[in-house]
Amino acid sequence: MKFAPMKELLNLAEEKGIAYGAFVTVSYDSALAAIEAGSELNVPVIFITGTDCCELMGGFEGTVETVKRAAANTLVPIALHLDHCRTFEECVAAINAGYSSVMIDGSSLPFEENIALTRKVVEYAHPLGITVEGELGKLVGEEGDLIVKGPEGAQTDPEEARIFVERTGVDCLAVSIGTQHGAYVAAPHLNIPRLKAIREVVNVPLVLHGGSGTPVDQVQDSIRNGIRKINVATDVITAMVKKYNEVTKVPGFKYNTAIYPQVKDAMKELIKEKMNQFRFM
Repeated sequence: MKFAPMKELLNLAEEKGIAYGAFVTVSYDSALAAIEAGSELNVPVIFITGTDCCELMGGFEGTVETVKRAAANTLVPIALHLDHCRTFEECVAAINAGYSSVMIDGSSLPFEENIALTRKVVEYAHPLGITVEGELGKLVGEEGDLIVKGPEGAQTDPEEARIFVERTGVDCLAVSIGTQHGAYVAAPHLNIPRLKAIREVVNVPLVLHGGSGTPVDQVQDSIRNGIRKINVATDVITAMVKKYNEVTKVPGFKYNTAIYPQVKDAMKELIKEKMNQFRFM
């Protein structure tokens, strides 16, 4: 099978005025959970894998093969996306392994360096039909080995977003408007006025990272104002761990393979809930 270009799925989301979830996968069963969820709801599935996730599945090639095995019998489109990659070389390696989309994250670099790095990835990826996501602004929190701390001043500037998209040619843009990676310490408050200002001057689909734990009403408000992909990682992993803990505390529990389908189904139900929240508002 061949993975779908993520650009096509985000353009479809734009036409419908909805968002598609992008869900973390770290194993065959976590991939199967999202595949089954998307198949049951007839919703495209976008997978996000950081390099830390890939290491758990045998590198880029192992990740591609793992997701392909999970998706062998599905009829819904599947996109495989490398998340928060910070080097040109890793983007190239993922593309050559079979990824259909890559995110080059130069958000920690000076503006001009971010543009130059992102443009370099675009020039390599686009002739091959690969989607490229860029990022402006910095999300507070942790994801893999990425750790960011900062106030609202780290959020995406609309005018910089316009210039960045025009000069890089990216297919979609991850914006910072108040979410964070990982679990929230305090309830978030999304900066919808900033999002509206970005959407007015940017002509590509917008991406919201840090979708876990963000109040549903705020998430749906962001979708109404241009967000077309929402990354969900922590909530998927939390559902997995929570179910594992629940099952192992049942009197008479015995450690055997029966635990795996239950954990997979817990992830599937969480993903189905998110998919419905993102398309029904």
